[in-house]
Amino acid sequence: MVPRLTTALDGPLLEIERRCLEAQPEIERWLRGQWQEHTPPFYGSVDLRNAGFKLAPVDMNLFPGGFNNLDATFLPLCVQAAMTAIDRICPDARRLLLIPENHTRNLFYLQNVAQLATILRMTGLEVRLGSLLPDIDRPTALDLPDGSSLLLEPLVRSGSRIGLSDFAPCAVLLNNDLSAGIPGILCGIREQFVLPPLHAGWAVRRKSNHFAAYDEVANDFARLVGIDPWRINPYFSVCSSVDFHERQGEDCLAANVDALLGLIGEKYRQYSIDETPYVVVKADAGTYGMGVMTVRDASQVRGLSRRQRNKMSVIKEGMPVSQVIIQEGVHTYEQIGSGAQEGVAEPVVYMIDRFVVGGFYRVHTGRGRDENLNAPGMHFEPLAFETSCSLPDQGQNPDAAPNRFYVYGVVARLAQLAASIELERTAPAEEPSCA
Repeated sequence: MVPRLTTALDGPLLEIERRCLEAQPEIERWLRGQWQEHTPPFYGSVDLRNAGFKLAPVDMNLFPGGFNNLDATFLPLCVQAAMTAIDRICPDARRLLLIPENHTRNLFYLQNVAQLATILRMTGLEVRLGSLLPDIDRPTALDLPDGSSLLLEPLVRSGSRIGLSDFAPCAVLLNNDLSAGIPGILCGIREQFVLPPLHAGWAVRRKSNHFAAYDEVANDFARLVGIDPWRINPYFSVCSSVDFHERQGEDCLAANVDALLGLIGEKYRQYSIDETPYVVVKADAGTYGMGVMTVRDASQVRGLSRRQRNKMSVIKEGMPVSQVIIQEGVHTYEQIGSGAQEGVAEPVVYMIDRFVVGGFYRVHTGRGRDENLNAPGMHFEPLAFETSCSLPDQGQNPDAAPNRFYVYGVVARLAQLAASIELERTAPAEEPSCA
């Protein structure tokens, strides 16, 4: 079932869905041509926001950590997509080394690792797990809630290859976003494929580069289907040389917030949207919802309290924030549950290679529809998407579940395409520096 939506069924989003359904053959042909020119990341997940009048990606993760939240019926899709990715990159691959995050106590994350390993093994690969944790100096079993376990093993470097003491993999798949930097043991690997590439990690990657690429993709797509690109694209700007502790960069933040709120306000007036514009200020690198602030007036970024400055000054792994992206806030009108259990929801779409393989909802019962949901107290609704986002039904209304999920999948694939362009453009001439 689709979550209860408060969007009007005759509103602008319905028009976006209708246009996408009408242009489905052209969309698929256009995307197929794009993938002939650009290599998709091995995998990715996209956070979408559905405002009724707008459906846009607000974040793109190249190291997705929620495969355990996908419906079990999507497992064949995941396996087939992974086979395609592996055949394209390394068709003779027999062994794959999976390097996870260092969250050995986060059982939800470890269940994701277990599911990812299962998907990869079903492609015919021998899969083992190598840990970047220095205290994993021997094979270590971690028990999971379902009674199974994961075996983490210490990494071994041999020349320009990496593996385990008795395991020489053809390829290395990172499920670690490298927020703390690129560890030396991963540098200078010449004889194996490392997926995603090291510059996809947050030690190097910037969200603003992704949304600059997405801006171009969205404009091309909008011309194809005949819509205003703003309907699927959030405005954004960037402030560099920011130091929240020292109150550096406040003028830049205030000016950019004011300019963006003005642009959003113009669009709201153009389309008679009765909402209050807002922006989200967040670290230009990093994930886990850290370093994020919702702003409705430029005055809010001046004279932040010590608590607010502390919250904005560091991200995952304690890395300091020196550059922020100011992004148009996109309301979400999707809700799940009722009464005290009612929560604001946003769809998260998962992809392997160029294929959508499913999705689920991030839900927060303590946040509003104009707030960041990737925050403590969130949960992932066990209600997964009921269709694969790739099979629209022309015989049903545009807002029917298969059609709404198809449009989710289209926008997510636009973000995946933007990620491929982003990685091409940001590929360093020399290997990124290591920690």
